[in-house]
Amino acid sequence: MEGLLRPTVTTPAGAPGAHAGGGAVSGKPGAQGTSATGRAHAVPPALSDQRTVSRPPPTSSPLRRGIGMHQNLQGEVARAQQALDYLDRVASQLESLKADLSARLSSRGAQQARELEARIRQLTAALEGRRQQAGDGVDAQLDFDATGARQRFRIGGLDIASLKAGGTQTLGFSVGSAGGPQLAATIEPGMTPEEIAQRLDRTLAPVKVRAGLDQDRELVFTTRESTFGQVKDAIAVTGRGRVDTSALPPSLAPKNWELGNPDALRQGLREVVQALARVRRSQDAASLALSAAMARNTQPAIPSAELAMIASDFTATAAGHDYESLMAITSALVGVSRERVHALLGLR
Repeated sequence: MEGLLRPTVTTPAGAPGAHAGGGAVSGKPGAQGTSATGRAHAVPPALSDQRTVSRPPPTSSPLRRGIGMHQNLQGEVARAQQALDYLDRVASQLESLKADLSARLSSRGAQQARELEARIRQLTAALEGRRQQAGDGVDAQLDFDATGARQRFRIGGLDIASLKAGGTQTLGFSVGSAGGPQLAATIEPGMTPEEIAQRLDRTLAPVKVRAGLDQDRELVFTTRESTFGQVKDAIAVTGRGRVDTSALPPSLAPKNWELGNPDALRQGLREVVQALARVRRSQDAASLALSAAMARNTQPAIPSAELAMIASDFTATAAGHDYESLMAITSALVGVSRERVHALLGLR
């Protein structure tokens, strides 16, 4: 529906694509009856029965805008709900494990050891199944992101010490087929770690890679976890070629603990307490994201006048027999089923 003409147009009466509103409809910009800029072509002199109709300035298609809004809303609600379910289970397991570790440190009885081993196996299974159970909202550090889980990684040779040691450096980046020479960052002497991270972050943002500092003020890069496989072996830096990347390990790895070592048990208890704090923060963030998504669901629907215009435009386009109109309709309806329509209507 993105080809609807909004400016003043001249349409022959009875021509394909004419309707009661008088606006011509095309499948895309530059389609039959319009130029690439959306202005109407001249009408042949022989066609004398003409009408001129003024319509509002061009905007994005209300139909596509409404469908896209509901699809995004459904994704946000599903991501937050699935994350909350997973985080609730992990929080419960961490609470139990914290109690068992404390008991194990104070008493080394065989019964406590067996219970602790079972708790660790249960938590390990939950952590290893995170991507299947938590959806796309919880990362390996058990942090929640409403836009999708992020993968943290490092790039070989790009660290604060080496970047500060040299003089002025200009680094050009490319990520697979994206990027190129225009993705360049200049690192100057005297820049702070924060300034270096900000410069790299602005440079890499167009290719969906972000840069920042960790708790040790070392460079760490992030990208969507779902696309990390396409990024990790595709980063190149001018003068270095393809660079090595290494994903940061999960913050909690209970399967590596030594149960018979009191120091290891104490370290495990510290890791559990820290992980539990992160999970609590993630639960709060996921709850806020879910509330925000549900609040947007209560916003006013598309005005009736705009819906009537959509219906009129669609009817006129469907009645036409030109190739561009048919292509516009078939392209817009790809993947639309009766069940999907009912699901979208049920959000209102």
